[in-house]
Formats: sequence, structure tokens, C-alpha cells
Amino acid sequence: MLLSDLVDLIKKGNSNFISVNIFEDLNIDDAASLDAAVKHQISFLEENNILKEKLEQTKASAIITTNNDEIVSALKKLNISNIIVKNPRIAFAEVLDCLYKTINFKPGIHASAVIDKTAIIGADCHIGPNVYIGENTVIGDNNHILPGSSILGNVRIGNNNIIHPNCVIYENTTLKNNCVINSNSVIGSEGFGFIPKNGKWVKMPQKGGVKIMSFVEIGTNCCIDRPAVGFTFIDEGTKLDNLIQIGHGVKIGKNCAFAAQVGIAGGANIGDGVILAGQVGVNNRVKVGNNVIASSKCGIHCDIEDGKVISGFPAMENKSWLRSSSIFKKLPELAKKLRQLDKQ
Repeated sequence: MLLSDLVDLIKKGNSNFISVNIFEDLNIDDAASLDAAVKHQISFLEENNILKEKLEQTKASAIITTNNDEIVSALKKLNISNIIVKNPRIAFAEVLDCLYKTINFKPGIHASAVIDKTAIIGADCHIGPNVYIGENTVIGDNNHILPGSSILGNVRIGNNNIIHPNCVIYENTTLKNNCVINSNSVIGSEGFGFIPKNGKWVKMPQKGGVKIMSFVEIGTNCCIDRPAVGFTFIDEGTKLDNLIQIGHGVKIGKNCAFAAQVGIAGGANIGDGVILAGQVGVNNRVKVGNNVIASSKCGIHCDIEDGKVISGFPAMENKSWLRSSSIFKKLPELAKKLRQLDKQ
């Protein structure tokens, strides 16, 4: 695709196009990172990216960037075509969608799929090899259910969802529209519910379900448990990375983003727009307010107010954590001085 055609695409997109400087209207065949790009490839550069120091070494034919005078001036001196937008990352995502076409799965049901006679399958669905669909399950239109996935009984799936290979969706699960479930994830498995009695454990039956709203994306090897009664709930637009555990009865708001290895204990309530970095742990029944940001390995053991930025274990405000962590390595020396003072 000609660079000028890509520019037209970006103008129509959501990155807030500002201007363009084309030195040679080449065909753009591919995209790459700034340090790896070669001729006929496009890349992007954000204002705070450390790769801007290596700008003179890039072989990219075009770069999407911000309206930064230093970067734009350097690109002009290097005769590298540049597309200036407010949000280069969004523009680059739109370019990737254009350059790399997704695989189109033809509608149809593979001969090896096992589908209960009471299940209902909508129009234009692709049901791959060795898929199982249980009794009284209803699947809407234009869904792609890829090889080896199992969807048990009494499941409701809306329209335009992609369920990647080897996923398991348990009974009483609802999945709305335009969701993506990546490989090997399990939705609706039994919650971890046991009652101690006389030194042993009595199992609490887990008869609830899971409700996942539209535009949710779930990474690989995630587990979302169902509760004893009621539902585990994930609201629309939320994105989960790989290897995430969502406990039974958890409520997650809209447009949250959780990085890998986040663990949320049963009954926790997570607000809208919450960002949890890698390996964050949330205690059971804790309430996390809207737009909270928790840094990596943070341990959230109590309720957190709206808009807080927290770090550490136990979690505290990020500024307090930064001050405290700077003191940690000095503790042996401080302790030694205290002992010396005690002796005086």
C-alpha cells in the first residue's frame, strides 16, 4: 500500500491527525519497531520513547510521531517521511489492522464437532474441529469457536465473539457481544468454596454463574470462577492479560485493564477504569474504587478510594511507598545507630 494511502487511512481514524511530510511515496509492505525497521516499513515514535536517541540509525521509510519539534526536525533532516498525530500508538494500531489482514473463518460446522440436539447455533458461525456444545446452549450470529473448545450446558453467547482453541466455558455462563477469549482460558469453573468442620473441609456447592458483558477480552490461561449463588461479573470493555485468576463472586467494572498474574479473591468489588499492574493481589471482599492504579506486586488488603495511585505491600499511596522504599535499604544502618544511642 502506498504511504499516501496509509495517510488517508490515518486521517479517517481516531489518532487525531495533524500533518504529514512525505519525502518519497513508497509502498509500505510491513511495520516494525524503530530499531528493526528497514526500507518499505513503517514505525512509530512517542515523545517519551528512549528509542528517539537512535533515530539516526533507523532505516524506516516512514514514522508516525507526535507534534514534537525536536523529533519532527530530526526526521526532516534525515529525509524520513513522517506522519504527525496526537496519539501515535492509536495510529500505528490502525495501520497494523490495515497491513495485516485477519484470517477469515468460513461459516460452517466441522464434521468432528459434537453439538447437543437442544443447542441453538446462529447464522454465519464457524464451529471448528472437536468443539463440544452442550444442551440448551444458545449461540448467536457470526461467532468463531475454534478447535477443541468446550461449551457446556445452559450457556448464552451473543454475536461476533471469538473463542480461541481449547477454551472451556462452564454451565450458566453468559457472554455478550464482540468479546475475545484467548486459548486455554476457563470461564465459570467452580469457585474455591470449602467449609471447615472437625479438621476437614466440607464442599460448598458452586451453583452460580459468570456474566461477561460486551467488548471484553480475556488473555491466555485465565480462570474466572463461578460463585455458590449469584454471578461473577465483568462489565463491558475490560481487558485481561494472560494468567489471571478471578475468584468467585467478584464484580469488575467497565474498561479496566489487568496485567499478567493478577489475582482477585472472592467477593471483591472492582470499580470502573481500574488498572492493576502485574502480580497485583486483591483480598476477598475488598472494594477498589473507580480509576485506581495499582503498581506491580501491590497487595490490596483494604478498601481503596476512587482515583488513588497505590504501591507496595500492604498497599499505600504511591508517594508514601516511594519514600518508604528509599529508606528500606538504609534500615540496617539506622538500626545500628539506634543501638549505639541506646548504649549512651
